[in-house]
Amino acid sequence: MNRRLANVIAILALGVIGILGPWLFPAHLSQFSKLWLFIVLALTWDLLGGQTGYNSFGNVVFFGIGMYAAAVTQVGLYYPVAAYTAAKGGGTEFVFDVAQFYTGLAVGLPVGGIMAALAAAALGMVILGMRGHYFAIATLGLAIAAGELAAGWEYIGAGSGMVTPTPPDTIDTTLLFYYLSFALAAVTFGFLAWLYSTRFGLAINAIRDDEDKAEAMGHHTTRNKVITWTISAFFLGIAGGIFGNLSKFIDPIDVAFNGAEVGVWMILMAILGGKGTLWGPVIGAAVFYVTKELFWTYLLGWQRVALGALIVIIVVFFPQGIVGWLKERWPERFGPSKEEMEAADAKGGA
Repeated sequence: MNRRLANVIAILALGVIGILGPWLFPAHLSQFSKLWLFIVLALTWDLLGGQTGYNSFGNVVFFGIGMYAAAVTQVGLYYPVAAYTAAKGGGTEFVFDVAQFYTGLAVGLPVGGIMAALAAAALGMVILGMRGHYFAIATLGLAIAAGELAAGWEYIGAGSGMVTPTPPDTIDTTLLFYYLSFALAAVTFGFLAWLYSTRFGLAINAIRDDEDKAEAMGHHTTRNKVITWTISAFFLGIAGGIFGNLSKFIDPIDVAFNGAEVGVWMILMAILGGKGTLWGPVIGAAVFYVTKELFWTYLLGWQRVALGALIVIIVVFFPQGIVGWLKERWPERFGPSKEEMEAADAKGGA
């Protein structure tokens, strides 16, 4: 089968599953909402970690920034945020009608993405001049620092956290956030598929392959890395805004800036599926999330031990990821297409 046709069929199949999800999996919509968001987490991490070759341990910062920015915007459009957080969103004073709730979401989610992108651009200009392990180490403390700062900021609830706006009873939020999560995953996937087919996609791959040569060829490598991280953060920020509303409560350490879990999981999902590929993060996120849910359901009490064992298995036995393993096993079916080989030859000869 032609690879382009196979890609089209796979995309259509995912689209059908996503659209018909409420009828196919009516009892598991919340879990599937989080699965779509996990796909976004894996795709956005891979944009810098896989496609550009810069492993970041701090991407969860943009997830948390987007979460708080969206919630603050949703509340701040109608009520004083400090008073709302002090009251923990309770009482009859802070009520959102249907129009207010939808308007808050429509404004808050893009604001979450924009604020996360601005943070990535600012941080990127400072630390993306570093290379390799130095950059990875520099990002390690970002989530810890962000969590501590949020835990000490009374305006957003400090260590007591922040409750997201309570929707009116007439709104089916389970269905709403399912489709928002699916739409974000679809848009993120489509945008990255387009991006990787452009000259910019070749430029960031050149950074991954040999940054010194890329600079010698005239590429503005630091600028391209900052742009890449900013794009990644934008989608992560929107994902954070949706996740915060799904969770209904934002804790600065355990939800928003949870680097020990969410920050690590997004890396593992990309590695499991196959770094530096379009479909790898999607496959990795699906396999990882389903496995995690099974562990939490059937191995309660031992779930973290099992998850740790899974991490070891991923690193030891699947260093190239599922997609990489398939390419090695059946190169004629899963290897690079003719178009990809021509693009690689053009990049190598440039």
